[in-house]
Amino acid sequence: MELIDQVKATAKQWIDGPVYDEKTKAEVKALLDNPDTTALVDAFYQTLEFGTGGLRGIMGAGTNRMNIYTVGAATQGLANYLKMNFKDRSEISVVVGHDCRNNSRLFAETVADIFSANGIKVYLFEDMRPTPEVSFAIRHLKCQAGVNITASHNPREYNGYKAYWEDGAQVLAPHDKGIINEVNKVQHTDIKFKGNKSLITIIGEEVDKVYLDQIQTISIDPAVIARQKDLNIVYTPIHGTGMTMIPRSLKQWGFTNVNCVKEQMVKSGDFPTVVSPNPENAEALTLAIKLAKETNADIVMASDPDADRVGMACKDDKGEWVLINGNQTCLLFLYYIIKNRIAQGKMQPNDFIVKTIVTTELVTAIAAKNKIEMRDCYTGFKWIANEIRISEGKQKYIGGGEESYGFLAQDFVRDKDAVSACSLLAEICAWAKDQGKTLYEVLMDIYLEYGFSYNKTINVVKPGKSGADEIKAMMENYRKNAPKSLDGSKIIKIKDFKSLEAKDAAGKVEKLVMPETSNVLQFYCEDGTKVSVRPSGTEPKIKFYVEATGKMANAADYLNAVAAADKKVDNIAKDLGIA
Repeated sequence: MELIDQVKATAKQWIDGPVYDEKTKAEVKALLDNPDTTALVDAFYQTLEFGTGGLRGIMGAGTNRMNIYTVGAATQGLANYLKMNFKDRSEISVVVGHDCRNNSRLFAETVADIFSANGIKVYLFEDMRPTPEVSFAIRHLKCQAGVNITASHNPREYNGYKAYWEDGAQVLAPHDKGIINEVNKVQHTDIKFKGNKSLITIIGEEVDKVYLDQIQTISIDPAVIARQKDLNIVYTPIHGTGMTMIPRSLKQWGFTNVNCVKEQMVKSGDFPTVVSPNPENAEALTLAIKLAKETNADIVMASDPDADRVGMACKDDKGEWVLINGNQTCLLFLYYIIKNRIAQGKMQPNDFIVKTIVTTELVTAIAAKNKIEMRDCYTGFKWIANEIRISEGKQKYIGGGEESYGFLAQDFVRDKDAVSACSLLAEICAWAKDQGKTLYEVLMDIYLEYGFSYNKTINVVKPGKSGADEIKAMMENYRKNAPKSLDGSKIIKIKDFKSLEAKDAAGKVEKLVMPETSNVLQFYCEDGTKVSVRPSGTEPKIKFYVEATGKMANAADYLNAVAAADKKVDNIAKDLGIA
């Protein structure tokens, strides 16, 4: 059968099926009636896949879209798995939350109804809340799982579904595969949409207060905040959930001069003031930087729609506003935490930090010099959460992050947290100001003490099946014919996380100790260059994370060092055949 015939047959089942509501049927009929079948094929050519992180896709009718039926199938499958896994419990309970996006409340209420129809107790947030608060609530309320409806920083037409386990972290093995198997078994006729309202409890302020009180406990130096309480902060939630908690948290920590971007303190899934609600992009911070210039602010901070990532900007040595990238963000947080826990006498022998394998090696240098244990883990906060879990009760986690603008400063949440990160960032700025410095000058101090490095991610997009085959061939070629040098610097070690082996230039092999294999390659050069090659698990692209080292004689030399390192990255891209 031709693809278009398969697609039309599946779409007709949605029109004829007793499960589907009239609005959905009308939307599918309009797709079928349209002579241009592009939208129809995209909506029905596959079933939106429930992966290890849940679901994410464009909203609309169809098997490949986010709607109450795809969300419903995911929830019914998760409910079935919970009932199998916790069959000896007298009560199974879950937390359900959502962000600001269009349909998020509808999807969250649908999820709550399905869980309750399956005899599972539901704690449903009264309105949008940050993703990390959902993680916190699972642990606080001693639930067995949780769901948050969010597409993070994706464009406005997207929504998503994140599944969490009882430790408040996103699901790991063996439960990830177990849930996927159950979800894949579900037919839409199996979904129990009619909720049991007696099993749904609405939650809000009683969790908010405990969460904010807990976040306040991670402050390292409250005295410096008291001295610099009028630090001029500009904050934007970019229309998202951060507006519910971040201004409150900053106030509770003692900051009295917080200026929120009014146009973006408006809850909206349309994100009307930005092209993309992503705090990594300069464009999303345009209004915040404008307000910062008007008010002569000390710091600009922004959270993404579900308030798990934080973006920031500060003034450079010429007084110009510049963005701080994800690696620099992680670096600043861990530098401050280590330096000031030591200064305050709070550092304990068993304290440890975590970074992902693609994050800057300057974190490694800081930890080594200060004799603090640092662990490398795979990309994604579920792996950072896994490190916290395996050391629970034995060692204390004091902070961890990744290059993609996520940071977690505490162990009572098990996902990246912009609420605590913004609060701690304000404290770092207060500490810097207390010494007559800016955040930019602190960053320069780090480079001068620990060495300069420059990070750049190169995304090579290869769409379709032919693209997927090409990416597979690229990885095979790098494994079989690994480069001997990059930009003239000899490769002294290759780490292959698929075989879990590290090989040095002499051919000596060491085993890599990781919780599972991953299709990632890393090349380490004699001059300190590190290149990580990783095909994306969710998009048709292969990512190259390049870290180039360089020399910086003084702070004024920073831009020259950046320019030289950027040129080095271009040469590396040519050597890897991706320029």
